[in-house]
Amino acid sequence: MAKKSSGTGQRCALCGAVDSNTTPVLEIMPGLTLCNDCVSYIETAAKSELSRRQGEQKKSPEKKSSIPKPKEIKKFLDEYIIGQDEAKKYMSVAVYNHYKRIARLDAGLQDSEDVDIEKSNVILVGPTGTGKTLLAKTIAKLLDVPFTIVDATVLTEAGYVGEDIESLLTRLLQACDYDVKKAERGIVFIDEIDKIARKSDNPSITRDVSGEGVQQGLLKLLEGSTVLVPPNGGRKHPEQKMIPVDTKNILFVCGGAFDGIERKIAARLNTHIVGYGHNNSDAKKQRDNLMKYVMPQDLKSFGLIPEIIGRLPVLTALDPLDREALRRILVEPKNAIVRQYVKLFEMDGVTLTFTDEALDTIVDKAIEYKLGARGLRSIVETVMVDAMFEVPSSKKKEFEVTSEYVLEKLQKNPGLNQSASKE
Repeated sequence: MAKKSSGTGQRCALCGAVDSNTTPVLEIMPGLTLCNDCVSYIETAAKSELSRRQGEQKKSPEKKSSIPKPKEIKKFLDEYIIGQDEAKKYMSVAVYNHYKRIARLDAGLQDSEDVDIEKSNVILVGPTGTGKTLLAKTIAKLLDVPFTIVDATVLTEAGYVGEDIESLLTRLLQACDYDVKKAERGIVFIDEIDKIARKSDNPSITRDVSGEGVQQGLLKLLEGSTVLVPPNGGRKHPEQKMIPVDTKNILFVCGGAFDGIERKIAARLNTHIVGYGHNNSDAKKQRDNLMKYVMPQDLKSFGLIPEIIGRLPVLTALDPLDREALRRILVEPKNAIVRQYVKLFEMDGVTLTFTDEALDTIVDKAIEYKLGARGLRSIVETVMVDAMFEVPSSKKKEFEVTSEYVLEKLQKNPGLNQSASKE
């Protein structure tokens, strides 16, 4: 609290006025004295500046970022994901329509018009390592919305050991610091959705731990309803206050490998190609990539209940990666594996280069080990670990990775060689 000076000749630090009855000099803080006139001037100037800034904010409110068009979304995805053009097209359209719908709701047009546009939840089907998770993660990065990945295998029906269905939304809230309004515009990627398929065609008459019961629990989230979410997990803190979250505007993207669904697809396709007029070349083409012919009825035959299939209207399949795609994945995307290692060495002042033969060898080994795109990183890590250990301590300014160097380092790793021999 400011105290009046003792009148011993203290001066104002700004104007130099001496303390007197007409011009009192106040001790604002230890070592700082100001006269009454200067204090009033500072208060007036501060209020004026604050009013001016508030006025500028009202005149020029923050511009809402426009929703990127489907072609713009796909172009952004092309920078990070190689191939999968059909899946990227489906995802781009679904996400664009979803956020266009949200913009319509924010503008208050929902109640004034008769047409009610529903959500376009997506289900991605494809072999492991083809980019299902990366697809959803990249779109979330483009739109700058809360995003979370949840593994469906840890979800269980209420009353069993595991995570409740509501834990999906708990993680989404954690991703945006418990900002409910922001979370209600987010994206949830449910991975391994195929692992909660029921094991037989007969509906369960009792509750099961991680099959049909979990699918039933997901229905209310996918369709859109207000869910009471425990912020720290329901079972550990039953006394905590629940957070209501409306899932009507949350986009759910489900992904799964659906191993063995090819047999369901083949059985369905064969009913249409039996006869003397059947073309053998078409049949061979179908057998090479049956996943592209997946239909909702195939998901039902695999074990997903019809209700959950109906709440995932956008169904698209990802193609298996061939040699050319794996080669491009190594070097072309913005976050390509090779670019990451080049950057790591650049931080130590070392120029790292890979010969074309070395890259071809890495791709050949990934195909041989049947690891797909996910395995490219582990192979490169195995090849580069010795160099990353030794080069920073050496005086080398350049380091080149050749095909011979790749083979030498891979031969020293018995784990990879054993896995290859088992295959």
